[in-house]
Amino acid sequence: MDTPAPIPRAETNPIPNVPGVADPLPSPPPDPTRRWLQAARYAARPQLHPWEIPTLVLLIFVTLVGYAAIIALVALGMVNQYLLGALAFPLLLFLIRGVTYAQPRVNGVQMTPTQFPEGYRMVVEAAARFGLEYVPDAYVILGNGQINAFANGHGFRRYVVVYSDLFEVGGAARDPAALEFIIGHEVGHIAAGHTSYWRQLATVIGMNIPVLGSALSRAQEYTADNYGYYARPAGAPGAIGVLAAGKYMLSAVDFDQFADRATHERGLFVHLVNLLSTHPVLTWRAAALRDRTRAGALWLRPRRIVRGVGSGNVVEIPPPPHPAAVTPGSLPNGLEAPPRF
Repeated sequence: MDTPAPIPRAETNPIPNVPGVADPLPSPPPDPTRRWLQAARYAARPQLHPWEIPTLVLLIFVTLVGYAAIIALVALGMVNQYLLGALAFPLLLFLIRGVTYAQPRVNGVQMTPTQFPEGYRMVVEAAARFGLEYVPDAYVILGNGQINAFANGHGFRRYVVVYSDLFEVGGAARDPAALEFIIGHEVGHIAAGHTSYWRQLATVIGMNIPVLGSALSRAQEYTADNYGYYARPAGAPGAIGVLAAGKYMLSAVDFDQFADRATHERGLFVHLVNLLSTHPVLTWRAAALRDRTRAGALWLRPRRIVRGVGSGNVVEIPPPPHPAAVTPGSLPNGLEAPPRF
């Protein structure tokens, strides 16, 4: 009895194409040099800056020691109006937070589904993305030329305030992604616990210590930038542009060239400006938003230049010349560029 011929495999004898339906193109052989990279550490879900918790613990300790010293001095009869005022910090902070919250409520324009709906959508989406259980209140207040935004709280309420001059960046003619990054940054302060009454009370003395207090503030800003990046990565260049050059010229800022200067600008006074600042200096901040493989530089300037933002797909390149450098002999009348420090 004859053995039946085996049925050909589909790989060698594919099904004929169906009339009107094109056959799929054959898959190319895998490229042995190609590999998927994991998302960079700071391009995935938002993380606290590594210096935030250690600095916070230190400032809480310093504040508690300060409170204890004040109480001891009062108990020993060494009392003056400044010490008595310090004992009123809990009440003063409560009053300050209440007044700060009342001002946008009575003078600002609240973002709602029918009033500044695009801004309201950005707040809602950021709150949902960050896992909040509620939507923070959000207000636009008159900026009078100031580029600013902040987040705070009072009681159980949390809120975001955006100055009008900064809110204008979200117009279709400018950079809506930049506004979404900024709103994500402010909602990130809320999600990270930076607006808590107890946290502010526990650090009120330590935050007034030069260098140490500003270090915690800078770490918190880097943390909030991680949230802003998670909300809208494409908005990072525009956000840096508006903070550096304003709402009209943000699109003229070359993000890569600006971030490159974090490695070029060096010296004692550069680091001194950073140490005394409550926010990371902008060139360092831009470098941190471009290189998501590591935390933002808190104490020393960044040392490497990369190209590419996000997902870990960054490529380190040799340091290019300083952006302000010019070719010798290219300036008229024998002018020469000054040396770079």
